[in-house]
Amino acid sequence: MSDVQRGDRIAKWLARAGVASRRDVERMLTEGRVKLNNAVVTHPATFVDSKDIIQVDGAVVGEPERTRVWRYHKPDGLVTTHRDPEGRPTVFDKLRTQLPRVISVGRLDLTSEGLLLLTNDGALARRLELPTTGWIRRYRVRVHGIVDADALKRLAQGVTVEGARYGPIEAALDNRKGENAWLTVSLREGRNREIRKVMGHLGLAVTRLIRIAYGPFQLGTLERGGIEEIPARVLREQLPADAGAPTAPPRIRKS
Repeated sequence: MSDVQRGDRIAKWLARAGVASRRDVERMLTEGRVKLNNAVVTHPATFVDSKDIIQVDGAVVGEPERTRVWRYHKPDGLVTTHRDPEGRPTVFDKLRTQLPRVISVGRLDLTSEGLLLLTNDGALARRLELPTTGWIRRYRVRVHGIVDADALKRLAQGVTVEGARYGPIEAALDNRKGENAWLTVSLREGRNREIRKVMGHLGLAVTRLIRIAYGPFQLGTLERGGIEEIPARVLREQLPADAGAPTAPPRIRKS
């Protein structure tokens, strides 16, 4: 019997539906945008089951659809958010005609490029973002400045920058030409602008940042702007056991 058949908290259920991350779903609830059996519901711990009718902004949660994950080669110039208050182009606007509603697994900022995982299962996205999953995020980073190889090695012990403590980072110098160099940087946490802040702490300005791997999934030869679905068999093999195999989360159906 699935989680939905046993009954789930509505915030978790809607996250699994790919409506939004659980945090954003909770915000939607407080804004009165969610109805359960035609009544507004505001508490994220409200339980639902397969017999309930749930609406978000007037859209009804339809029949289950299997969990899906895509690899996307994000170009620079796009923000990874559904709504940008500054009106900048977003990843989701760019892919609106190519994909169903999806959630990103983590983010890449406006000027960052490379591998971005997208899924229709918001709960799975959140699970794969957590450092406890143990997945390494790997980047190619171009920097301007004088690279101190010993300082890069010390990042493996963690570093504190402006009062913020960052966990171990593996950083290695690949090549250097004058004051420009390419590094390979690997980390497990991936906090907001972490690489840029840490490199700045070392006196290095990041001039290009490309994510080349997220856990077992690689950017590979996926062309810039390209999107490719990861086969369900590969997901079952690669997802952590406690993240669950691909299941069938609900989807949004227009009423």
